[in-house]
Amino acid sequence: MGNSPPKSDAPMVHAPMVRALGGTTAPAVLTVDLAAIAGNWRSLHRPGGPDVAAVVKADGYGLGARAVAEALYAAGCRHFFVAWLDEALAIRDVLPDAFLAVLGGLIPGSEAEFSAHGITPVLGSLDEVDRWRRLGNAPPVLHVDTGMSRLGLDARELAILAQDHARIGWPPRYVMSHFVASEVPADPLNAAQRARFEAARALLPAAPASLANSSGIFLGPEYGFDLVRPGAALYGINPTPAAPNPMRPAVRLSVRVLAVRDIEAGETVGYNATWTAARPSRIATAALGYADGFLRALSGKVRADFDGSPVPLVGRVSMDLTTFDVTDHPAIRPGDWLDVMGPSCTADHLAAAAGTNGYEILTSLGRRFQRVYLPA
Repeated sequence: MGNSPPKSDAPMVHAPMVRALGGTTAPAVLTVDLAAIAGNWRSLHRPGGPDVAAVVKADGYGLGARAVAEALYAAGCRHFFVAWLDEALAIRDVLPDAFLAVLGGLIPGSEAEFSAHGITPVLGSLDEVDRWRRLGNAPPVLHVDTGMSRLGLDARELAILAQDHARIGWPPRYVMSHFVASEVPADPLNAAQRARFEAARALLPAAPASLANSSGIFLGPEYGFDLVRPGAALYGINPTPAAPNPMRPAVRLSVRVLAVRDIEAGETVGYNATWTAARPSRIATAALGYADGFLRALSGKVRADFDGSPVPLVGRVSMDLTTFDVTDHPAIRPGDWLDVMGPSCTADHLAAAAGTNGYEILTSLGRRFQRVYLPA
């Protein structure tokens, strides 16, 4: 099995993203590089390989689903997935002729909305299959559970459909499943799920297939089938955690310094006095906190950048404010900017420090940031 990444148009060492803060008075700015997102989508195409969809659920992984979807549509993407119907309705007008599917399935009472807006449900139970067929709607996506045990047709339901293809009503637009551990290439679950998926497909009407998420794309061409569904990789999250990131960074989070104060050795900073100055120190208080999705678990574990130089986070992250030791940077003044996420401190770096994944870091980003979009 090969797991070499497809060739990317991104260099392995990335230049800093263009700063676009201008004269804003905002306390914090989230800069989203739409060209990088579109470039990441293009880089996942293999010549002669499967179509590449875009997963734009959770408001485009916290970056703004409408802006992201528009940029990807302009780049040529014609397959999109979201989690819920409301997410699909919010972007349908910017994807007029694209295939748009809802991974969360067919909530009772929502059938007419799907049909009216040309949105495709991903059906994962016999009940959903029956309700969709009764309305005489367009071909659905069938979701088969191959090991996740969340959504998807289980073995009993699959056996019933195998005996009665007419119950589906239409040949499926796609048959899909979802990986358990594709970010770990050596995990035997990957090959086991692929085998289960092939067996399930053989029981259903012939249809195109989709299995690979972001990391699954890198397991090898035999996992690609007809359509791959990258999400996090589009936004710069590393789909190959044990290897260098083949994707371009797409996000910078810059926060304003609100105050700078001098403290003596032995003085403490922040709630519960978790950090004590070992020397006379200068502490910068920045406009960022866990209400903005900057996790409290990052307290004392990460750094920000000031013009490319590191400034460590000290004390506890609080609801609206975070403190940094800028003793070695006497030029820092109130109004200056610190970068807390960017090329040198990515969402993956923050995730490792917090004991989570880059998905949570991005999707936790709060609504108080001013968002700036660099054009694709």
